[in-house]
Amino acid sequence: MSNTPLAPAPVASEHVDLRPRNVSFGWEGTPLHWLPGEPFAGHMINVLHLLLPAGERWFVHVYKQALPYIEDERLREDVVGFIGQEAMHAAAHDDVLPHLKRLGLDPTPYTAQVDWLFEKLLGDRTLPPGRARHWWLMERVAMIAAIEHYTAFLGDWVLNADALDRRGADPTMLDLLRWHGAEEVEHRSVAFDLFMHVDGGYRRRARTWATAFTALVFLWQRGVRFFMENDPHLVDGKASFGQFFMAGQQGVLPSTGSMLKSIPKYLSRTYHPSQEGSTAQAVAYLASSPGANGGVRP
Repeated sequence: MSNTPLAPAPVASEHVDLRPRNVSFGWEGTPLHWLPGEPFAGHMINVLHLLLPAGERWFVHVYKQALPYIEDERLREDVVGFIGQEAMHAAAHDDVLPHLKRLGLDPTPYTAQVDWLFEKLLGDRTLPPGRARHWWLMERVAMIAAIEHYTAFLGDWVLNADALDRRGADPTMLDLLRWHGAEEVEHRSVAFDLFMHVDGGYRRRARTWATAFTALVFLWQRGVRFFMENDPHLVDGKASFGQFFMAGQQGVLPSTGSMLKSIPKYLSRTYHPSQEGSTAQAVAYLASSPGANGGVRP
């Protein structure tokens, strides 16, 4: 297998200037089961609130270290915009956690594990300056590119998940998810472009995809089990793959088939994130999002 850096073709019309938006969400009226009659699907999505604050702060930390390696000015501007958006995502999801605790579901035991993963296992290591430290930075840059493939996939899904509206999803939670999803679609190419700019090796791309995918599956199944087992409104709450499959069939979660099809897309040698999703759709939602208020931070 060749390790020659690839040069997949981006779709030029999908590029936009990135800016973090001021957002505000009021959680007072949002119930624990914000997706009526679907506690499993709701909690599957709630795992985002557990993973994203620590994960996106980690993205920001790693990318600040990668900035000196960027030689393309437009890419540098994209990465700075990405950093600002990710910091806002972390803060917005962080704000949901106290509300969950007030509703009787304390996420602290699980979030402590997630914090350890990103801060210790994937954090800065005591490595000597030079080759070893550079290798670890490139590994994490590549891993973020793989993770962002899935956040963009989820962002595109939630923007088009009409079943959530039909099932009466809480409008504030749905707005948070779609604002975040729209920005993930908006900046979906940045992480991949950065990886291709500073490294681009296919072996690293494939290896770190496998690591990221395995970690996401592990963390997500632990998170949904935590929620189901500790939900004060459920008696003997359980989580299973069968529930996930059925929720996907009903459209309240991504389908198993669509998730599996996303794997060869990322591993294709001609793949570029701009080929997936619609920037126009994302920008249109961001302009109308109640939580985003159409505002942009300077």
